[in-house]
Amino acid sequence: MALGREQVEAATSFPQLSDSITARFRYLPPMFKPSDLFDLAQTEHAELFSGCEVAWDALKRLQDYLASYLKPGLHNRCVGVAWIGKNVFIGEGTVVEDGAMIKGPAIIGRNCEIRHNAYIRGNVIVGDDCVVGNACELKHAILFNGANVPHFNYVGDSILGYRAHLGAGVKISNVKLVSGTVHVKSGNELIDSGLRKFGALVGDHAEVGCNAVLNPGSVLGRRSVVYPNVCWRGTLAPGSMAKNRGEVEILAERRD
Repeated sequence: MALGREQVEAATSFPQLSDSITARFRYLPPMFKPSDLFDLAQTEHAELFSGCEVAWDALKRLQDYLASYLKPGLHNRCVGVAWIGKNVFIGEGTVVEDGAMIKGPAIIGRNCEIRHNAYIRGNVIVGDDCVVGNACELKHAILFNGANVPHFNYVGDSILGYRAHLGAGVKISNVKLVSGTVHVKSGNELIDSGLRKFGALVGDHAEVGCNAVLNPGSVLGRRSVVYPNVCWRGTLAPGSMAKNRGEVEILAERRD
């Protein structure tokens, strides 16, 4: 794949990305490019994705991006007492509730809810009109506008698209149990992400049901649905559903 000058310049402006645009992406299916999964007009940080052949490469440049563009400033309102680090920007209209801890670097947009006991560990971008709920933890993650992480969720090394929603208790696993980089499954092939830690790409309007687990390297297409309690691994096509087929036995009467 021949790259134009603008693509090369965009790739090399962030050193961590320069080795990712290679021949291994020559035959990618139409699912992994940033524009396949995300409406880039629904983030003020579309530059993060400039020149990325695959959306997960934005995670490789996230730390450098924040170091270059973050200008600390707190324009939020606190309800109770929250701990907010020095290297944090929070936009107007955002409410941070009692017990929340926000470590830098982090950019949080306008009109968000950062609820009680939320934990934002660092290298995080949260868009406008987002919810980060009670006992939720974010680490090295990007949330597009309107994304909802409302109840007891873990989101590590992941990207959530416009109005993506995680049900209560959803966990995004970002590290393999065995050593090595995370691979993304595409059909019968595995694509090396080049990342030791990589959770999931959750496309615009995707829904993940309560207590589901997304395993490392998961990709959910736009408007896809993962049903509650599903342990998902791999790539889910746009608009499709993943659900368990386990049956529930109903007895005629209670047996103590």
